[in-house]
Amino acid sequence: MHSSINKSRPFHYHGIYPCPVCRLNQLKAMPLMDAMACDCCRHIFIADLERQQLKMADRNPPLTWHWNGKTWKGGHLEGVEWGWSSWIFGLGLIIFPTSLIGVAAYTFPPEPGSTLSWLPVAWTGLTFLSHLAIVLWLVTEFYQFPIGMYLRVRRQQLFGR
Repeated sequence: MHSSINKSRPFHYHGIYPCPVCRLNQLKAMPLMDAMACDCCRHIFIADLERQQLKMADRNPPLTWHWNGKTWKGGHLEGVEWGWSSWIFGLGLIIFPTSLIGVAAYTFPPEPGSTLSWLPVAWTGLTFLSHLAIVLWLVTEFYQFPIGMYLRVRRQQLFGR
């Protein structure tokens, strides 16, 4: 982290804070505006100083974080709730197709020693991994976490390029 980041003061426009999205660089006030921006991920934020909150202005519905004096807490969508039905749907999207392929492979096994006897197990594993990737991708897109930019900056920090 940068040493100039405020650690225990109230949230205000004149401070420099860690970016709640990329968590790599800093939020600073934009000149002549009542907004803040990250110098890395380029998101624009609107501050609610009374509530000590920050809203992502370039997203609808906006993500909202609360400043606790040291770090950002939250990252919740305004007016959108992740209920049990969303999590059950996500788990079902991963488990149901994998189970179908696995049961089919168990019910109709290949002949032992055949050339492609490994295929049903590999296909079941590939089904699980691909559906898990779909659910993770949807969650990442929903929260708009910049994974590519995060990995690029992290690689630059590690290798010094």
